Amino acid sequence: MQPTAKILLLGSGELGREFAISAKRLGAEVIACDSYAGAPAMQVADGFEVFSMLDGEALKAAIAKHAPDLVVPEVEAIRTEVLAEVEREGVTVVPSARATVMTMNRDRIRELAAVELGLRTSRYRYAESLEEVREGAAHAGFPCVVKPVMSSSGKGQSTVRDADGLETAWDYAVANMRGDRRRVIVEEFIDFDYEITLLTISSKRGISFCPPIGHRQERGDYQESWQPTPMSEAALREAEAMAAKVVRNLGGHGLFGVEFFVRGGEVIFSELSPRPHDTGMVTLISQDFSEFDLHARAVLGLPVPDVRQLGPSASAVILADREATDFRVEGLEDALATSGGVVDLRVFGKPSTRPWRRMGVALALAGTTDEARALAKAAADRIVIRYQG
Repeated sequence: MQPTAKILLLGSGELGREFAISAKRLGAEVIACDSYAGAPAMQVADGFEVFSMLDGEALKAAIAKHAPDLVVPEVEAIRTEVLAEVEREGVTVVPSARATVMTMNRDRIRELAAVELGLRTSRYRYAESLEEVREGAAHAGFPCVVKPVMSSSGKGQSTVRDADGLETAWDYAVANMRGDRRRVIVEEFIDFDYEITLLTISSKRGISFCPPIGHRQERGDYQESWQPTPMSEAALREAEAMAAKVVRNLGGHGLFGVEFFVRGGEVIFSELSPRPHDTGMVTLISQDFSEFDLHARAVLGLPVPDVRQLGPSASAVILADREATDFRVEGLEDALATSGGVVDLRVFGKPSTRPWRRMGVALALAGTTDEARALAKAAADRIVIRYQG
């Protein structure tokens, strides 16, 4: 049997793994690529390649070797000029080479949103030195947020309360940035009521949305998410209009994770990822079609249905606390027996741990969102990473 499409997946973490499963269910062949062997998506793919996505020659070689129908980036740090080159040669890049260029760096997507499209964002400045960070903080005011223009899952991000904390924030951002650009964004701290991810799907049928997802972060990284999240009809319509405006401008088909702050009746654009979002892992239990199913359908050019909510749901992360390669994940039976609703787990199968590395997620469906959040957290707490030696 011939595959429905050959996909070269650039980035093979937990999000790539779930996408690979969804794509293979629709008959696609998936070649998973990442910088280390044994990455989660490689364990379920048809083949794999190990190389740095920032190695342009290795990236071109992988594309030439496999001749994919679709190149699907699942990480931010990619040699995007190679994607633009192969797109000109007729390879489909998801959602488009331009979108990967614009969203790989926070400065480019921020300029698009704030300057070109006129969306409401926080006050901000860019900085490539400590002195420029200080100038940026003077413009944004305190408290402010300092984060690399290129990173993922909030890495390198910190909130600074006064001028004494700027040097530490700069050093932390530089140490945790991805790629080869020593550049940060210094932006106004938004004292928001809540923040959401609005999963926005661009497909042949046009633009559609999943119900908004609430989430909580620590150290700039997602810890739990829930769906639905209470939101006024006016605020939701405004967020949808803003998301559609950006997604249409970027072009192409696929699922986009668009993040917003909400303060009173004000909706403020934060960030955008042209791929499934970590907070969207809650859709593995909250919807009849997960964000990964929707992304696979959109990129394969298949019909994208209206999603049906299955009930108040939540996710809670399972984190490691040290570096190790010899460990076991235990407690699955206890976690899945957590009472009060429906509980499910995803264990990512990463070959090594490090402090705060996400190793799995607990999912819960219950009578209310608060109950689902408590249930997911209780299940996650029953999972133990047992280090050997």
